[in-house]
Amino acid sequence: MREYVEEKARKVPVYGEYDVVVAGGGIAGIAAALAAARHGAKTLLIEKQFALGGLATLGLVTIYLPICDGCGRQVSFGIAEELLKLSIERGCEGRYPSAWIDGGNEADKLKQRYMVDFNAQMFAILAEKKLVSEGVEILYGTSVCAVSVDNKKADKIFIENKSGRSAVIMKSIVDSTGDADIFAFAGAKTVNFSQGNILAAWYYSTDNGKYTLHPIGCCDIPDKEKQQKKGPELLSQRRFSGLCGKELSEMTEMSHENIYNHFLKSGDISPEHMLTTIATIPQIRMTRRPDGAFTLDDTDDHKHFDDSIGLISDWRKAGPIYEVPFRCLYGNDLKNVAAAGRCISNTDAMWDISRVIPCCAVTGQAAGTAAAMSDDFESLDIKQLQSSLESDGVVLHI
Repeated sequence: MREYVEEKARKVPVYGEYDVVVAGGGIAGIAAALAAARHGAKTLLIEKQFALGGLATLGLVTIYLPICDGCGRQVSFGIAEELLKLSIERGCEGRYPSAWIDGGNEADKLKQRYMVDFNAQMFAILAEKKLVSEGVEILYGTSVCAVSVDNKKADKIFIENKSGRSAVIMKSIVDSTGDADIFAFAGAKTVNFSQGNILAAWYYSTDNGKYTLHPIGCCDIPDKEKQQKKGPELLSQRRFSGLCGKELSEMTEMSHENIYNHFLKSGDISPEHMLTTIATIPQIRMTRRPDGAFTLDDTDDHKHFDDSIGLISDWRKAGPIYEVPFRCLYGNDLKNVAAAGRCISNTDAMWDISRVIPCCAVTGQAAGTAAAMSDDFESLDIKQLQSSLESDGVVLHI
């Protein structure tokens, strides 16, 4: 089989021109698109699936992890809190944070972290309704397949969907793909997650009228922490980079097989026992990130950064709080591309902290706000960005 063939050059139609394009409709992309639109930018959100939310909805990771530090203090605000409340606007599945939402006292907040279990399908619809109501254009079933760069700026992207191939022209772009695809397609420096991802097989079943999440194959522990903790029981010894189409297909098949076997161990299908929902995207958590102007590490707990764009906590334990520097969202190769979500510039150890829903919302809001303000992030007046974020309810410093 030949290794390469030549693709004939061709002209493609221009789909549209935008102030801000957001690539990826997960939590970070939702937050980025909301923020950009609210700051007056003509905004396009591109999502390759046909529902919003990414791993939080299609991946069934239906746990809105804490926006507090576990010591009674709220850490993440703004859109991070707005989306938490949106996720349970029509009811929650569990862990309702009554102490935080219903005005509990400080003692109650110490006993209960500000987190919630939500319904994936309802959250996806509510997020879509909110984006559309605020003027964001959503383009579903669409993948970014190439990026054009001129003078260190991504001036257009090439997309493919049912209509074929076309181009989108923009001033700034937010890479919330989770895999730093925009940075990689543009030829910018990127770093792969060295450890690889373990196999997960999350699904829901209905048992005697109870709708239950089965998180089979939970999160892995970063190598740095394995000296202190016992690693999880693995469904497979194989590791997945998340950056290969064939590999992702094989991972999905393995996940389905584990779901099938796990469900059947508890009984065949019956009116009282039904397999109801499976993850419709691979449950990949950490893959590739940009080599940013700054790389955040888990040892930066409680460290002050002059260019902080928001606060995040450690979902795994109480106490740590991190200021996220704006420099984690962009690199030195591209002026107008900002990362958001699980592909900001982190060390492997910090990646496991920053990849979750609240952190994605925090970085998404900052990236979307910055993209609406400028097409040169290195030169952007950080005080102006911070003032705008504070006006939108974000707390910047510990």
